[in-house]
Amino acid sequence: FYAVQTLYQLLPVEIYGKDLSRQVCWEIPAVDIEDSPRFAYRGVLLDVSRHFMPIDFIKQFIDVMAMYKLNRLQWHLTDDQGWRIEIKKYPRLVEIGSVRKETMVGRDATKFDGEEHKGYYTQEEAKDIVRYAAERGITIIPEIEMPGHAMAALASYPELSCGLEDTYEVGRTWGVYTQVYCPKETTFQFLEDVFLELFPIFPSEYYHIGGDECPKDSWKKCTH
Repeated sequence: FYAVQTLYQLLPVEIYGKDLSRQVCWEIPAVDIEDSPRFAYRGVLLDVSRHFMPIDFIKQFIDVMAMYKLNRLQWHLTDDQGWRIEIKKYPRLVEIGSVRKETMVGRDATKFDGEEHKGYYTQEEAKDIVRYAAERGITIIPEIEMPGHAMAALASYPELSCGLEDTYEVGRTWGVYTQVYCPKETTFQFLEDVFLELFPIFPSEYYHIGGDECPKDSWKKCTH
């Protein structure tokens, strides 16, 4: 597969076009090629949580990855600003968590665009994307953020929080939120259920669980 990508790169850019029905004579120069990867893991991250990306875009993104012989796509599916993957046992994750009513403009937390931002992927759509990537030598590593960056999940299921806020909403601003998953049995059961639904979809050896930027404010006040 990678050898074919190298041959493509020796041809005119038209080789990537949709219509190859015309009879065209292309020549490849006589060359010696020495090509082996320095790194076995050649990855990029695509954040669809903060800004939802349509399936056609993701497949185009995968095509470009394959062209450059990248082989790992870290798919950032959840964050404060949106939950983007269907979990059938917890339907509110996409009914509520995939929708934010507006988005902060630039770096000014007092200005918002007033436009609803939403979108999520069904499990069947995710399977299709995983298959499409695998055909191009790319493994998709799903990222499910925890214990911080969880506002979209808490807005959907407030019982996963420490219960110190009156209400929770999908994040409209950027930055770090103090509202995080509460370390209690309900939360661990929720996360186990989520991953049990994801395992058949994403056969990757690795999953990314975030782990960054988790303020302990609520934990210090919580009996759990």
